[in-house]
Amino acid sequence: MQHAIEGTYNDKVVRQFAVMTVAWGIVGMLVGVVIAAQLYWPDLTRGIEWLGYGRLRPLHTNAVIFAFGGSALFATSLHVVQRTCHVRLLSDKLAAFVFWGWQLVIVLAAITLPLGLTQGKEYAELIWPIDILIAVVWVAYAVLYLGTIAIRKVKHIYVANWFFAAFIIAVALLHIVNSIAMPSSLLHSYSAYTGAVDAMVQWWYGHNAVGFFLTAGFLGMMYYYVPKQAGRPIYSYRLSIVHFWALIAVYMWAGPHHLQYTALPDWAQSLGMVFSLILLAPSWGGAINGIMTLSGVWHKLRTDPILKFLIVALSFYMIATFEGPMMSIKTVNSLSHYTDWTVGHVHAGALGWVAMISIGSIYSLLPRMLGLREMYSTKWIDIHFWVHTIGVVLYIASMWIAGVMQGLMWRATNDDGTLTYTFVESLNATYPYYLVRLAGGVVVLGGMLLMAWNVWKTYQQSSAVPADQPALPPDPHHAVMPATARAGAQA
Repeated sequence: MQHAIEGTYNDKVVRQFAVMTVAWGIVGMLVGVVIAAQLYWPDLTRGIEWLGYGRLRPLHTNAVIFAFGGSALFATSLHVVQRTCHVRLLSDKLAAFVFWGWQLVIVLAAITLPLGLTQGKEYAELIWPIDILIAVVWVAYAVLYLGTIAIRKVKHIYVANWFFAAFIIAVALLHIVNSIAMPSSLLHSYSAYTGAVDAMVQWWYGHNAVGFFLTAGFLGMMYYYVPKQAGRPIYSYRLSIVHFWALIAVYMWAGPHHLQYTALPDWAQSLGMVFSLILLAPSWGGAINGIMTLSGVWHKLRTDPILKFLIVALSFYMIATFEGPMMSIKTVNSLSHYTDWTVGHVHAGALGWVAMISIGSIYSLLPRMLGLREMYSTKWIDIHFWVHTIGVVLYIASMWIAGVMQGLMWRATNDDGTLTYTFVESLNATYPYYLVRLAGGVVVLGGMLLMAWNVWKTYQQSSAVPADQPALPPDPHHAVMPATARAGAQA
């Protein structure tokens, strides 16, 4: 295998998105810490309207999902597609447009959401002009990514690209359909849907934003960076194909489980529950495929903290994809709905799966983009791993306990049928767990700051590399896929 000569690939846009992944991760998690503190100290930002919980909470979710997670997806997908297709990105100008266009979307979100400009839809709060900008940037991204695959130098399309492509196409469909609205002014619009139909479309979008933006795309990372970092072929290439088709066929139907015991027709609620339970099989199949890739090299976990991030991310993926289907069962949902159990579940996926696979992937690709073998400090990566893991466990454990407690207190009744506890009593019992959740968030944020320092020092180290230095020789651990696919992959 001949390593690409310097300049063959467009790595500038990969570096840009990798750096912004870290930057927006800090911003999004900082806002999360602020709103967690507000739940413990309600008067923390008293009198400052644009710092109120109702304004900052959607800013937090958008920043973590679309700014942090989105930048990680852009960075890794544009890195992987060039290496596995043996070809430069379709257009450098289009790549630059995608980067700056996405940063503009994020900045506009950071301005409008604290000002209270919102459509009031979960994960789709941004006002209609920004929605149009998102659609334009996303279509440009689709052309850039799929166009690069179309001009590939090898016949085979490696499985990571299937997951990235599915995520790009599905997110375009979800965003455009759910965002259809009738503008009444530059800053306001009315949804094209009403009542229960609006709720159904919103959670078809909302859950599949989880399914494709926060799952399929990050599985693309898993299928490239886990074998790459382990120096082993993926455990079962056949299983990866079954995993792909099963996941995208089933995920689209699971959205109604967010609307159990609502005005949605009962048959739709049951349909969402059934498909959610079916999802357990492909989800765990894919996770096991990633974990079993370490067969024969488990010892590497002792010395490679990047591999720790990637594999523990898969463990959290298994936790979240077991818990989600269980919570969709109506009898379980009657206990968990509207409680902090749901918050714990979401963050097991967000901080455990999404953040850890993203952090591991960025640690893996960034030094290679700078002509280096590894990050400035491997020890700092190891510290970051343990700090992040402790923070996540504190966060989700506190919310799991608080959520189950809330559900049990809310449904408890006396012999005469009256409620045993008032809502204020349940809130008072929850308070200690909010403090633990805040501590977990602070710890996770501290880990991100350590990562930023490591990235900064790595960039300083790379500045000493002569501009005319030849490309590094190929990594000896390039066996990321079976022989039929390996011919088309650039290590």
